[in-house]
Amino acid sequence: MRLFVAIELPPEIKHTLWMLRSDLPGARWVPREQMHLTLAFLGEVEDEAVGVLRAELARIHFHAFKVSFTSTGCFPGRQRPRVLWVGLAPQPRLTELAALVREALLRCNLPVEERLFSPHITLARLKAPAAREVGVFLEQSLPPHLPMLVVQEFILFQSRLTPRGAEHLPLQSFPLTVE
Repeated sequence: MRLFVAIELPPEIKHTLWMLRSDLPGARWVPREQMHLTLAFLGEVEDEAVGVLRAELARIHFHAFKVSFTSTGCFPGRQRPRVLWVGLAPQPRLTELAALVREALLRCNLPVEERLFSPHITLARLKAPAAREVGVFLEQSLPPHLPMLVVQEFILFQSRLTPRGAEHLPLQSFPLTVE
């Protein structure tokens, strides 16, 4: 099964981020209910490895924390953008949580991505990037009423590919300790 570990966004943050959409040609906007902050993408995992993975993730003991949103951005760059996102402020606790998840994956002999953790919320994928139109999206400021993200748990998700697109199904949530 196809898996990833992520932080779910509360409805009010999803709604605010959803309002950032614009009429960009070639943009496929992420459905509001699927917006999340990925800590690790695992890809295909054998069913028998999932139980071990759940146990390793449950061993992570970490305190809840808050993180703020910073600005809009794109990957790989402004000249040929393929992904539009909203970034999060550097937060050592978030980076540490992602590292702990990565260590749990390694203990399960699961592959991990080599690239550095870059916390962001994907808003859209672009088929035919148009740098000028994307510039308008990138120039906008985040709404001042966008609340901080309070991270109180992380979730192991299954991603099922369907004719209507991917469905994200929570398999297990792992609560963080409230200080």
